[in-house]
Amino acid sequence: MAVTSESKAATRSLWYDPKFRAIFYQILLLVCVLGLAAYFVSNTVQNLQERGIASGFGFLTTPAGFDVGISPFIKYDPTKATHGTVLLVGIQNTLVVSILGCILATIIGFVVGVMRLSNNWLVAKMAYCYIEALRNIPLLLQLIFWWHVCINILPQVHDTYNFADAVLLNNRGLFLPAPIPEEGFGVIWAAIVVAIVATVFMVRWAHKRQDQTGQHFPSFWAALGLLIGLPLIALLLAGVPLHLEYAAKTRFSLSGGLIIPPEFLALLLGLVLYTGTFIAEIVRSGIQAVSHGQTEAARALGVKPSVTMRLIIIPQALRVIVPPLTSQYLNLTKNSSLSLAIGGSEIVAVFMGTSLNQAGQALEIIAITMLFYLTVSLAISMFMNWYNNRIALTER
Repeated sequence: MAVTSESKAATRSLWYDPKFRAIFYQILLLVCVLGLAAYFVSNTVQNLQERGIASGFGFLTTPAGFDVGISPFIKYDPTKATHGTVLLVGIQNTLVVSILGCILATIIGFVVGVMRLSNNWLVAKMAYCYIEALRNIPLLLQLIFWWHVCINILPQVHDTYNFADAVLLNNRGLFLPAPIPEEGFGVIWAAIVVAIVATVFMVRWAHKRQDQTGQHFPSFWAALGLLIGLPLIALLLAGVPLHLEYAAKTRFSLSGGLIIPPEFLALLLGLVLYTGTFIAEIVRSGIQAVSHGQTEAARALGVKPSVTMRLIIIPQALRVIVPPLTSQYLNLTKNSSLSLAIGGSEIVAVFMGTSLNQAGQALEIIAITMLFYLTVSLAISMFMNWYNNRIALTER
């Protein structure tokens, strides 16, 4: 009896232990989640077998047989391409429009955000009207509007806008000179890598030097000189192993060069202008979060307003700007899936659209697309969190 009472007391005391209860409930929740997942998988497999629907990823090696519109880096031949190639092209196009969109939207957002705080009444009101007009119109409607502008307002092929016989613009798209690398172009790629590495070390050295001596080093211009000058010097020393292919008029259309279709232009323009409005408000609020005493102190020391904004206000405002800016980058990347409405060439349009209709592998294709967006979103979040930690205030 004494042993039984002691074991009951031990069990009772163990159950009232907060750590034990926390571990127990977590294990119970994990078992429930795994059981629910196993049920859904088993039910899905059974339903597919009953309906005679094939499953697996073998369709990625079957021929696709359709064009994708634009593929800037991956060579795409509709007669030889597989659905796996379509997936790679869709990923490529989504990443291209997302990266370009984030860069351009950030530039527009910072410029308009600073304009919003301008003492010039006209400049401030123009920025205000731009922000309030575009951010209150659904993005899908804006994409459709810009697509119709590209299709209906731009001229026909025979009335193409010609800029120095190098850049052509019409309702078929924007035609740019296409750089064609020749033998020996690898030296330029090596120079680009060296320039990037040298820029990283130079920026770190400049920050360390400023912390120790208080002297500012023009790292931006030095980095720009390295990233542009070093590859340019390598290009000249290698004998310019590169030629440009220009678009040329044919009887009914244009051929050659780098073709950017109107769907891509409309998608990029819509995403940039729409997201730029939210970034502008984030920048405005970030600047206003910095104490006005910082500006007054800079004026008392005779610092120019442009230098005050660039070296005093913006670095402090970034600590407020970066967290919500991460959300805007994520939104822009995921909103690129709306290209499906205007016939774009992103992963949702070409892979989850055309490939799904041809292959019929809905579960696999949708799962791959979701996994892609999840991976990209997590990568953006990790990078922005790393950058946010770098610019955070640190105790000395």
